[in-house]
Amino acid sequence: MSIIGVISDTHGLLRDEAIKLLDGVDHIIHAGDIGKPDIVTRLEAIAPVAAIRGNIDVDSWALRYPETLRLTLFGHSIFVSHDRKELTICPSEERIDMVISGHSHRPSIETTDGVIYLNPGSAGPRRFRLPVTLATVEILAGSLHPKIHHLNELLR
Repeated sequence: MSIIGVISDTHGLLRDEAIKLLDGVDHIIHAGDIGKPDIVTRLEAIAPVAAIRGNIDVDSWALRYPETLRLTLFGHSIFVSHDRKELTICPSEERIDMVISGHSHRPSIETTDGVIYLNPGSAGPRRFRLPVTLATVEILAGSLHPKIHHLNELLR
């Protein structure tokens, strides 16, 4: 079994609870709105990181990160875009197994045309009454099993 940690919208805040939940994952994907360059550095101390920039990542340090990313991890094709509404490809036609996005701060998992769409929500500063979350994806017997984790429960 392999595990991918998925985090987004940290906006410069990497909570201890997020680090604890990501400890032991095999790879981390950050889906944008990183906020500060040290966020990725701190995540790299846990596991290898693939990251994209989001709409708030406009300073020069963020230019090293692409706006979208297509990668293969543990035999699965993954496409990462900060805002799902800005997808310019058809994931099912491109044989993508999972699309990861952030931006909305709303965690969700859905499957359409055989493609898993995962939004880990926001792990950074609380916004409105939305939960503080991240996700993990377990790869078991060749299948992807995403799960949303609520940091709110650990914050109490």
